[in-house]
Amino acid sequence: MKILVTGGAGYVGSTIATRLIEEGHGVVVADDLTHSDAAWLPKGAEFINRPVADLNDVLDPSFDAVVHCAGYIEAGESMGEPEKYWQSNFVSSLALLDAMVANGITTIVFSSSAGVYAEGVDVPIVEDAACDPASTYGATKLAVDLALRSYAFAHDMAAVSLRYFNVAGAYRDHDGVWHGENHVPETHLIPITLEVAAGQRDQLTVFGSDYPTRDGSCIRDYIHVGDLADAHAQAIEYAKPGRHDVFNLGSGTGYTNKEIVAAVRTVTGREVPVVDGPRRPGDPAQLIASSEKAKTVLGWSPTRDDLETIVADAWAYFQHRQEQD
Repeated sequence: MKILVTGGAGYVGSTIATRLIEEGHGVVVADDLTHSDAAWLPKGAEFINRPVADLNDVLDPSFDAVVHCAGYIEAGESMGEPEKYWQSNFVSSLALLDAMVANGITTIVFSSSAGVYAEGVDVPIVEDAACDPASTYGATKLAVDLALRSYAFAHDMAAVSLRYFNVAGAYRDHDGVWHGENHVPETHLIPITLEVAAGQRDQLTVFGSDYPTRDGSCIRDYIHVGDLADAHAQAIEYAKPGRHDVFNLGSGTGYTNKEIVAAVRTVTGREVPVVDGPRRPGDPAQLIASSEKAKTVLGWSPTRDDLETIVADAWAYFQHRQEQD
């Protein structure tokens, strides 16, 4: 297959593109490098420096599928800059869908999010749980999900939305090259905790220590980026014309923030000074995915879901990146 991966120079997109190349597909990456770097592009991919909204003359009937990963991802930022998120995440996605229709490309796998679900839904969260996003980011993801349903019906598209929970870890490809998190500034818990362990930050603030959980800190479901990439390859094969399918992607197991800290200490053998901070507005006590539908329908199952495996891969990538700087 010939597959376009939008945002394919980023953390998730480059890992997905790498896995697709390893499976023998031809991959074209479209990325405007706003929050990524050409150095992160997977080996063997053709690269086009373009925003998502400007791909009409890039796509042609030779493409078999699109994996759409491009977009902004910070829920907090989205509340202060909603126009940025609606334009990049939603309006640009509509332009991509229109370009697909114009060029006769019908298969798309979309990077959706657990952020579409309402606060307080039962866990583990299933795909038909109530959707009421707490952030503009989540709202833009849900809007694209709904657009995909419409386009599937009207244009016989084969559309799949994969709703990620917390993506973590790093993937080492067949050539020994690591693909890991490179957010600037970094906002995700595991890489921030690794920065503390490496002495790049003085301490880690754990937001909330009075939640009704086993140690008082939030519980989150972490999925290894390699498992996530595998799911995209399987979703492309599964996608059905005229249908929009939704699948949650998580491990089905939750870890508290303090358990993440403990795993980092174990893996690195280093101290991680921690201070307790206040709860952040909108942070639910726990978010855990039910991935039973993905397991049953796609035949997908996470194989790297042990917490120490996730942290060890992230630490290996962190050390590799330090050696390169």
